[in-house]
Amino acid sequence: MNKKLYIGGLSYDTTENALQDLFSQAGTVESAVIITDRVSGRSKGFGFVEMATEKEAEKAIEMFNGKELDGRTITVNEARPMEKRSFSPQGRF
Repeated sequence: MNKKLYIGGLSYDTTENALQDLFSQAGTVESAVIITDRVSGRSKGFGFVEMATEKEAEKAIEMFNGKELDGRTITVNEARPMEKRSFSPQGRF
């Protein structure tokens, strides 16, 4: 079963390929995505990596949480489901 990891603190220069290459050291990477701003297309500084197994995901957390990537200390932990947001007519959440 695939396990999704949250990766925070990414440099704006980090690419999805670099993320995939790094995490492949811990096991099989199913996907690596960096979240970008819809308007500017610029990285928001976080992303998600999906590992093939729970064991590989745990290994990746141990190996990379608190480590440096592209000059930034990254945070790696288990991804949590996105919380629902409510929408108000004024455009506020």
